[in-house]
Amino acid sequence: MLQILIIGRGGQGAQTAGNLLARAFYEEGQQVQTFATYGGARRGTPVISSLRVDDKPIRLRCNIETASAILCFDDSLLDDNLLHSANNTTKILVNSSRTKEAFASLGDYQIMTVDGKGIAKRNDMGKVVNSALLGAFVAILGQPKIDSTCRIVEAMAPVKHQQNVASCREGFQQMLNCS
Repeated sequence: MLQILIIGRGGQGAQTAGNLLARAFYEEGQQVQTFATYGGARRGTPVISSLRVDDKPIRLRCNIETASAILCFDDSLLDDNLLHSANNTTKILVNSSRTKEAFASLGDYQIMTVDGKGIAKRNDMGKVVNSALLGAFVAILGQPKIDSTCRIVEAMAPVKHQQNVASCREGFQQMLNCS
């Protein structure tokens, strides 16, 4: 079973990214369980989207204790509290213009970085980074397929459909080039 945590600050799109990822997995025939935790339920406070994905029905009804993968929308949230949900096999993707070496002091974790803000800006998305981060995250997970993910992103985007898809594909390609 794949257990995923997506953490961001209210208003950054972490909840939306979690919902889009869940839909992409579901479209590919996977069983999906998703739930959210809101900090102060206001803009700027930490929010977590949790997903479980499996090829058989998911019966667990508890918080994720050790994640298979973590997507962190804001590098200021990458702290001991979040890392308690990780181990040395957890794939962690951080939205940051810094390199992964900048996070080496945190310990023996598989941390990768992607500049979601830069991708969003290049694709006329302003500060909206969730499509770029979702594409990059799908690349490090190896699933769901980027085409399934982009179909969901395009269908669910309220505006700028093509720009969202372009951001998603660029994030995906950047992570493939880093591997």
